[in-house]
Amino acid sequence: MTTEDDLYERLATYEGRPAAVAGEGGDPVNAPMIRHWCEALGHPVPADGTAPAPMLQVWTMRGLSAHPGTAGGGSRAGAYDELLALLDGAGCTAVVATDCEQEYLRPLRPGERITFDAVIESVSPRKTTRLGSGHFVTTRMDVRADGELAGRHRFRILKYAPARAPGERPRRPRPVVNRDNAGYWEGVERHELLIQRCSSCGTLRLPWLPGCNTCGSDAWDTLPACGRGTVFSRVVVHHPPFPAFDPPYAVALVELAEGVRLLGGVVGVPYDKVRIGMPVALEFRHADGEPAVPVFRAEV
Repeated sequence: MTTEDDLYERLATYEGRPAAVAGEGGDPVNAPMIRHWCEALGHPVPADGTAPAPMLQVWTMRGLSAHPGTAGGGSRAGAYDELLALLDGAGCTAVVATDCEQEYLRPLRPGERITFDAVIESVSPRKTTRLGSGHFVTTRMDVRADGELAGRHRFRILKYAPARAPGERPRRPRPVVNRDNAGYWEGVERHELLIQRCSSCGTLRLPWLPGCNTCGSDAWDTLPACGRGTVFSRVVVHHPPFPAFDPPYAVALVELAEGVRLLGGVVGVPYDKVRIGMPVALEFRHADGEPAVPVFRAEV
């Protein structure tokens, strides 16, 4: 039996063990958080006052300052930390979130207290990806509102050893290009940001989608963005560390002059100087000869 087989046998023993026990949301479900989330996402505030279903994770997230003894913190079980440490020891020191799934069982109402438990649902055999070789770890969280099961959240990460030669600089993740967005990335390579426009009702959309959310038409053309916008919201990334990036750094949701919004890095000012409402201009950057990506230069 190979060393890799031995490692996977050890990793598999963590399946079914708790990842979080008796966790508590930092705040009860409340109208201000619902309103702010809806404004940030461009989602209508539900008329009945309940939280939009995709907010499920909002009520369980730990803040940057969370530590043992605080609400929402201190609930992570030792088995999860042991699993991550075992992967670190095997050289899988990098991590990237790959996907999540949510199941909604009932609406969440203002005033309800949120509690949760999580389990290590699965650990994959070693997989080789463009990022590197490692293992996918899936956790399942059961979310309860005032003790009643309200939803489930599955979150999957890849813990991997970066694929690079000794001394080679880590590479940034490549964009995922498919038949629905290939034209967008072709435009980016030409240093042109193309916005989809519905041929039936004229609604603009970004990111690209195969059909219009307003009228359902699948007919569309494109409109080049003028390149001006303002910071609609922003976050400063501290964790988790990723080999190709140097945290902390700012990522902004920018509202373009055309009215659509796009995520991108902000350059030209320190990360802690990025502010909501700050005017920005579109640029395109090639990091170390990699494909172009849109970024925003602060205009101060």
